[in-house]
Amino acid sequence: MSVLLYISMVFIWGLSWISIKWQHGDVPMEVSIFYRFVLAVMIMFIIGKCWRKLQPVKPRDQPFLALQGVCLFCCNFLAFYSATLYIPSGLVAVFMATAPIFNAVHSRFFYKTKTSANFWLGAILGLVGISLLFTGDLLKTDWSQDTLYGLFFALLGTWCFSIGNMLSMRNTKNNIQPFTATSYAMLYGCAALLLIILVRGLSFEFTMTTEYIGSLLYLAIPASVLGFTFYLILVDRLGASNAAYILVLTPIVALSASAVFEDYHWTLFSTLGLVLVILGNVLTQRKKPLLSRFKQATLQPS
Repeated sequence: MSVLLYISMVFIWGLSWISIKWQHGDVPMEVSIFYRFVLAVMIMFIIGKCWRKLQPVKPRDQPFLALQGVCLFCCNFLAFYSATLYIPSGLVAVFMATAPIFNAVHSRFFYKTKTSANFWLGAILGLVGISLLFTGDLLKTDWSQDTLYGLFFALLGTWCFSIGNMLSMRNTKNNIQPFTATSYAMLYGCAALLLIILVRGLSFEFTMTTEYIGSLLYLAIPASVLGFTFYLILVDRLGASNAAYILVLTPIVALSASAVFEDYHWTLFSTLGLVLVILGNVLTQRKKPLLSRFKQATLQPS
């Protein structure tokens, strides 16, 4: 079951990058993100009420759900959207792919979770692979002040995402199911976005185009309702570090979509990067230490 969720997540979130690109236009990014999660949270609560999926939540757990919502459904999206104003989206994806490392460090700090050598080796291979996939964007980048702003927002978004994962782990440990946690966290995220929109005096514009509406529906339902529920289930089952490795794999699907819709061309660098990402994924999921097997093989008498 976890394998099916893992594969589904790679494709669902991988295709969300092109949908986010189609959201850019006359509608302010804060308003577009707000529309996405308002629609998603309405669907979540309808499903929860009709199929009795929503648990009663204790008052002492509400602040943690609110923090999870602000991190996962508000601040990280605002940061990533802002990053794409300064640097190429491919470079943003490279930094987003560092989420497993953020999660490993945070899990160690907050929950004393040990991380295997296989994970670190796999994560390094995956990050090198992602860098090769985006070699073109990296070579074209002008390392100016704008670039530094973009890198700051990309890292800020990844950090917020990781802190949201830690809060999800805390909520799961307190017997809050992923569907319930996602529903309430989205509601709090919407409230935070609405507050930002009102404070900044942004108008609630809407673009009546097939591209905008179609991408909004995709981002609200598969990418948000299904995506975040599946992801938080995987965080519970696999741990935050291994679950976040999905973010190293999703750019492969994103690049495939770019090849269809944006005329992206595969190169020798990107093909080698794909191979390294796959090898990295295999290593992170491997239970038996790779080095121990190598030592056993070298110590065997000939």
